Amino acid sequence: MARVKRGVTSHAKHKKVLKAAKGFYGRRKNTIRAAKAAVDRSKQYATRDRRAKKRNFRALWIQRINAGVREHGLTYARFIDGLNKAGIEVDRKVLSDIAIHEPEAFAALVEQSRSALGYIGETSQTEHARAVGEKRAA
Repeated sequence: MARVKRGVTSHAKHKKVLKAAKGFYGRRKNTIRAAKAAVDRSKQYATRDRRAKKRNFRALWIQRINAGVREHGLTYARFIDGLNKAGIEVDRKVLSDIAIHEPEAFAALVEQSRSALGYIGETSQTEHARAVGEKRAA
């Protein structure tokens, strides 16, 4: 039985790993043992951070919505509660975009949310603004 020479497959595997390690620092880019460890770890980070990116963007959208809603005298939590009670189903990504690029449409959404809440009427607007954190004129 003939001997199997594995140089071609080993070289192909090494080449694939070293290509993935391109741009790494030091021996991690050109020594196969260090490069393989670095590439394996980088794939773990990539998997973890794909999930973390979703969390980070959701947090950013919530901050933007909260900033836009506080200009109208509501808090984020009350705004979302009012939207749910009004039956308006818009995700946070779209709400954030509307708050930034279309302030008139966002103001209309805030008014619908406020009217669905009911207990925050126009008369208690100043009390609620104080609760939100705006300074009261003394």
